[in-house]
Amino acid sequence: MLATQDVYSPSPNDLLRERLIQRQRVIDLQQVAFARDAAEFAAGNAWDEDGSVSAIDWLRFNCHMNAGAAANAIAVGESLEQLPESHQAVVDGEIGFAHLAVMARTAEALDDRFDEKLLVEKAKENSPGKFFYICHHARHAADPKRYAAEQSEQVEQRRLKLSTWMDGSLLISGQLDPVGGAAVLTALEPLARKSGADDDRCLEQRNADALVELASGGGSQAQIQVTSSIETLLALAGSPAAEMEFSLPVSSKTIERLACDSSIARVLLNSESQVIDVGRSKRVVSEPGRRALAARDGHCRWTECDRPPSRSAAHHLVHWIHGGTSDLDNLILLCHRHHRMVHEGGWQIVRSDDGPIVTIPPTVTFGAPARGPD
Repeated sequence: MLATQDVYSPSPNDLLRERLIQRQRVIDLQQVAFARDAAEFAAGNAWDEDGSVSAIDWLRFNCHMNAGAAANAIAVGESLEQLPESHQAVVDGEIGFAHLAVMARTAEALDDRFDEKLLVEKAKENSPGKFFYICHHARHAADPKRYAAEQSEQVEQRRLKLSTWMDGSLLISGQLDPVGGAAVLTALEPLARKSGADDDRCLEQRNADALVELASGGGSQAQIQVTSSIETLLALAGSPAAEMEFSLPVSSKTIERLACDSSIARVLLNSESQVIDVGRSKRVVSEPGRRALAARDGHCRWTECDRPPSRSAAHHLVHWIHGGTSDLDNLILLCHRHHRMVHEGGWQIVRSDDGPIVTIPPTVTFGAPARGPD
């Protein structure tokens, strides 16, 4: 008598999982096809004939998309010929369209420094969100100056609109760069946590209450944790960006500024990504030293700037990363804007032999005039 063999029968949950995977794969392939057509559409004048201000605007209204999704579709379509391995990975179901959109934006940013072979393997191993961070590190490693310049430009785009409604309520809207946003989120997050099981406030209400509490003097001083390799801190070529909670990866120049005079908790890694130092949160310049600096300088030392010490940072003329001390003769007060101009903006500050401070603009690129301090 022959024994009957057990036949595997997939469970309803197994079937549901497989359907979801296969449906998303079909969607990804359809999005690639849509991206090809979107790029062709953007290159033509059909959108202009309809009176739209751009191809993105036409897609937004007629294809029921948000502006970011429309822009990503066009970017992918324009880059497909440059991304053969990434395209094939989508066809094979190894990555999704979301990975491809990040890849296209990275290729656009890095131009001839783009290494698809390396990044497509990273895409296969990571979720789109994690891959987005990996690509930011790749951009920093390939061109740290451009990465820092882009972050500096984001600072210039900071906006905060405050308007009072007829009942006296304050309406707030605006935009912050990733680092500025991280500082705000770091300050608000501990104050916006639920205060107990009976706290039924929604997150938006807790955030609003936290902002009011912070402005009223409540809460502790924000302490930003930064994770950086030694190579990044020293701005060595090919080093990745640094990691900051609540922010995208940040440039080595930003880390240099934060390390100059900020309340930070540092985590240093070696080349094998092993933790070699965890520093306690502390102010690099001691409080007595800070008071002496404030008494000596009185305000930001940049020409014609009178920002008070409370709105200024202690800047190291020779950064402690490069062996400078935190003694008074190696410090000057700079307001936060001018401090950023020195570290991220490429300006230099030197003290002349007779004492006055001299500001030196960034190296001038051919065809672009030097920008003076506002």
